[in-house]
Amino acid sequence: MALIKSVRGFTPKFGKNCYLAENSAVVGDVEMGDDCSVWFSAVVRGDVNTIKIGNRVNIQDGAVLHTLYQKSTIEIGNDVSIGHNAVIHGAALKDNVLVGMGAIILDGAIIESNTVIAAGSVVKAGTITEPNSVWAGIPALKVKDISPEQTAELITRTAKNYVMYAGWFQESAE
Repeated sequence: MALIKSVRGFTPKFGKNCYLAENSAVVGDVEMGDDCSVWFSAVVRGDVNTIKIGNRVNIQDGAVLHTLYQKSTIEIGNDVSIGHNAVIHGAALKDNVLVGMGAIILDGAIIESNTVIAAGSVVKAGTITEPNSVWAGIPALKVKDISPEQTAELITRTAKNYVMYAGWFQESAE
């Protein structure tokens, strides 16, 4: 069973049909929407400030979400995929965002809707991305625009697939 821990009087809240892998951790002031998943060794650490997560968000293996005490929060929209070993620290991710494996997004950054952050990229503190775009590199810079069709194919498909994958694990637990 996942580690679900209250801290400073805050207990994580979960929507319907959420899957938490056995060795994931969700701590403190965390509010998660429906059909979300937190995968193996992922940590959602709302001990020092608030983390709000929308619907159909997947936080993949080894990812870490954290904030700065009294300075930053995390707000994540709907249909967001956070790749393996990614770090989100005090940033906002709007709807339909894909964060690639090993990417790092730092405090105060705002990732606008329909945006891809490429694997291994580092989004500097305070960066505001353009919607419908792909960002890559260290530091991450815009490399191209992405069409609504590409968004549906890549970002939306990934979010929907993770709802399906979570269902496989929930079925095997019954």
